[in-house]
Amino acid sequence: MRTTLLGVIWLCLGLYLDALSLSGQRIETVDGEGSQAAVRGEKLLKRVRRGWMWNQFFLTEEYTGSDYQYIGKLQSDQDHGNGLVKYVLSGEGAGSIFVIDENNGDLHATRRLDREEKAFYILKATVVNKRTGQKLEPETEFIVKLHDINDNEPQFSKEVYTGSVPERSDIGTSVIQVTATDADDSMYGSSAKLVYSISQGHPYFSVDPNTGVIRTALGPGDMDREQREHYQVVIEAKDMGGQRGGLTGTTVVNITLTDVNDNPPRFTQSIYQFRVPESSKSGTPVGRIQATDRDIGKNSEMYFTIVSGDGMDMFEISTDKDTQEGVITVSKPLDYEKKPSYTVEIQVQNTQVDPRFMSAGSKDMATIRIGVEDVDEPPLFDKASYLMEVKEDAEVGVAVGSVSAMDPDGVRSMVKYSIDRRTDMDRLFNVHPGNGSVFLLKGLDREETAWHNISVIATEFNNPRQSSHVPVYIRLLDINDNAPTFATIYETFVCERTKAGQRIQTVSAVDADEPSSGHKFYFSLASEGTHRSNFTVRDNGDNTAGILTRRASYSRLHQSVYLVPVVITDGDYPMQSSTGTLTVRVCTCDRDGNIELCNAVALSSSPGISTGALIAILLCAIILLMIVVLFTALKRQRKQEPLIISKEDVRDNVVSYNDEGGGEEDTQAFDIGALRHPDAAAALEESAKQRRDIIPTDTLLLGSRDNGDVREFINQRVLENDCNPTAPPYDSLATYAYEGAGSVAESLSSLGSASSEAEQDYHYLSDWGPRFRKLADLYGAEDSDFS
Repeated sequence: MRTTLLGVIWLCLGLYLDALSLSGQRIETVDGEGSQAAVRGEKLLKRVRRGWMWNQFFLTEEYTGSDYQYIGKLQSDQDHGNGLVKYVLSGEGAGSIFVIDENNGDLHATRRLDREEKAFYILKATVVNKRTGQKLEPETEFIVKLHDINDNEPQFSKEVYTGSVPERSDIGTSVIQVTATDADDSMYGSSAKLVYSISQGHPYFSVDPNTGVIRTALGPGDMDREQREHYQVVIEAKDMGGQRGGLTGTTVVNITLTDVNDNPPRFTQSIYQFRVPESSKSGTPVGRIQATDRDIGKNSEMYFTIVSGDGMDMFEISTDKDTQEGVITVSKPLDYEKKPSYTVEIQVQNTQVDPRFMSAGSKDMATIRIGVEDVDEPPLFDKASYLMEVKEDAEVGVAVGSVSAMDPDGVRSMVKYSIDRRTDMDRLFNVHPGNGSVFLLKGLDREETAWHNISVIATEFNNPRQSSHVPVYIRLLDINDNAPTFATIYETFVCERTKAGQRIQTVSAVDADEPSSGHKFYFSLASEGTHRSNFTVRDNGDNTAGILTRRASYSRLHQSVYLVPVVITDGDYPMQSSTGTLTVRVCTCDRDGNIELCNAVALSSSPGISTGALIAILLCAIILLMIVVLFTALKRQRKQEPLIISKEDVRDNVVSYNDEGGGEEDTQAFDIGALRHPDAAAALEESAKQRRDIIPTDTLLLGSRDNGDVREFINQRVLENDCNPTAPPYDSLATYAYEGAGSVAESLSSLGSASSEAEQDYHYLSDWGPRFRKLADLYGAEDSDFS
């Protein structure tokens, strides 16, 4: 097979090979594949004729004819026109899209093809003998390529674009870029060469024809968001380089001007008027000031300030973050009687200023007039609180101090005073209703309560509902009305063998009073104890005193306790004194002075026990006595319970036998005859029924034969309880005591002791050790020791 163009090529190639043969070379072409072999040294060249070969065919897309579209003709050198050659087609679309006339090799397309869908097809063809079916030539591959036509319009990547640009931007500021594509072949002609243009949006915006970048076309003065915020621009993309006959695609671009801070805030009016009651507390809102700003968002945020006026200290202004309003509030108490009106100047400005459009002084001013309304106010004390002082020994009716209040209104109503009894439950004070003088109703004691906090009420005569309170703090001044006492209860000891002038105790004192110059105590021995005193008192000069011995030896046997009266005097006026008794116990000490033995002394007998301690002990004793009486009464009312509540539960039951019995004439309480005739119990043993809950034992039957009657009696009682089914259970408590026949120790009873008035010798006790030495001294002492 061969086209006309291929024939020309083969002709040129043949001439070239003939030229080479003249130079002694031979080139051979094999089967249309272009391989060559050169054999040098041969003078003759033999030309081998090539069969059929082709590369590709071209076909125009979008064919609109009714017949099959002719593509080309395939021609084989083996086809001699005798009808024995058959052309066979295979590959992409063979038989459906592409068909070949098997007799003459004509190639056709059966339907309209779209290059944008598929740009080329790869096919294969061969020739076979119709009779034998044998291939006459090898299979050859070729391409059918579609020629592009301008059949696709440009398409934008979005149907609608959204862009923004700050207002008052310079000319040529980039807004957004749009992009379109064309499905036609960009390598063939200008079908896919696009040019952008703007069809709607003049004169505000322009578009770059090559890149599709949209830019502003007007200056800052014409692009004002406050005048127009939204714009709609239509962009066209045309192929064929924008020439006539090209296809066009369009898109819409919505452009918004973003806000910049190019407008200062403005008050809605130049003068504002408000009224506020004089009773308004700090922080009470007076009114709201509104200002407008044409900007939006953060560019419209503003703040208010008071810049001048006679109410700068009385009022404050702040900004409501939600509404951007100025809120005026009271900052100090108002008084209509002092000043009925105020005037202030306020200003407003943005929190953020853009220096490109506004200077820092872009502010607005307004005047505010505030009138104070008169209200009926409660009486007003001249002080927030009062501090009064009075001596604790002041007599009833003495004035402590005074309070003063007045009606702040213009009417000046009369005021009466009273005491809030919730703050003076004991009614210790009162106040004069007319002049506010506070005086005593009862006597006071600083040592009980040093401060009294009361509240005085001032009420208007004309309007009792108008009242006010004021705290009054009353401090009691101390007077020296309490005598000093020992600081604590001292337990003082002295060794039998000591030395004169030995300090055995250091004492101190306390005083309920509080002198302004501090406590100063003086200690001395009471006058009644100076004549026969065994101890002395030495004042140390530092509010303490030492107790010293006056002799070197004390005897615990002669006198075990000494009472030392100590006089304690304070240094204030009027001087107060008291006598405290110090209890000194005599003890036995070792050589190092450590106490070994002392006589026990009841704590309650010590004169140092306070009255409160004695009262507490007495109350405890009374409570214990009442508990005992109540327990006894409940016990008498208690009903006697059965010996065994349940036959099923017989564990841990203790049976108490509380039958005491009578005297010698009471023969039924206890049968003493059983002690003399133990064999009488044999009959009871035979008739008794054996118990099931215990195993009888006869261990008690073993033992000595001494005192047999008692032993037999006890054994009999044990056996009787083991065998009696009606007796208490085996784990009940039953005690039988048997002392025995004799003892190696003699009786300790005094009944058998020989009565004699003879002197006894107790010195043998000294041989029993140091613990019995004092006992030997006690019983072996001479009568003269106790005289």
